[in-house]
Amino acid sequence: MEKGSEKSNGVVAAAATARSPMALMGSSRNGNEEEVNTSMRTAETMLRLVPMALGVAALVVMLKDSQSNEFGSVSYSDLGAFRYLVHANGICAGYSLLSAVIAAMPRPSTMPRAWTFFLLDQILTYLILGAAAVSTEVLYLANKGDSAITWSAACGSFAGFCHKATTSVIITFVTVLFYVVLSLVSSYRLFTKFDAPVNYTSKTIETTVFHG
Repeated sequence: MEKGSEKSNGVVAAAATARSPMALMGSSRNGNEEEVNTSMRTAETMLRLVPMALGVAALVVMLKDSQSNEFGSVSYSDLGAFRYLVHANGICAGYSLLSAVIAAMPRPSTMPRAWTFFLLDQILTYLILGAAAVSTEVLYLANKGDSAITWSAACGSFAGFCHKATTSVIITFVTVLFYVVLSLVSSYRLFTKFDAPVNYTSKTIETTVFHG
């Protein structure tokens, strides 16, 4: 009986020794995956925090944009496009902060979360792009004027105002670039990890062959 028990213990020990390299490989693979996920999560968090800083910078520059001289006074609030730029940058900055906090949380990616990021990233990208485009048009008219409607160039008289507005618009366009990258990242994550929300069943179409 003792010899049998010793033999069985030896078999168990040998099996455990044979399985140990695979177990070590599995644990190392899991450790590498966790390290990669942590690195990707950190990179996405930073990528979402940068637009927040840019949006706040563009917002502050535009809020302080006003000028008074012998020709009169002008402020960003006098132009609807610049007010839209301020609001859009504020919304994007708040969303960037919130999404960065959520992205930093070590939680597994689910389909609702992936779809939420995808849709919001797309919406915010078009929102900030529209604000930058409209403000650029206003700046162009302020610099060049429009002879067809006898609109003279205002930047000759309010150069400081135009310079600050141009700075804010440039920062906003940089924010747009970051949001484009975020949209690509969220699109890739969604459409590579999850299937479409609706499964389409293949249908066969029967055709009738008419013989002459």
